Amino acid sequence: GGITMTLAELSLEYRAHAHALDLRICQLEYLLEHTDNVDKRCQLQDRIRMLSTMLREARELAVLTERYYDRGYRRNAKYTI
Repeated sequence: GGITMTLAELSLEYRAHAHALDLRICQLEYLLEHTDNVDKRCQLQDRIRMLSTMLREARELAVLTERYYDRGYRRNAKYTI
């Protein structure tokens, strides 16, 4: 048998992932503010943009897994089949 995880537990994992992403974005934004090299700035901006997308999705999935069984909860259409 495999390891099973409840949606509530999965939600906590998504929250932790979002926190780690948020921390990394803050670090990269700090580097961006203190970098004059144009190429490095472009790389940092691209990375921040990608991580920001991942952060938004992790937060959305955390909410979805937290509230999945709540009566009346309107799920994000992006994550419905």
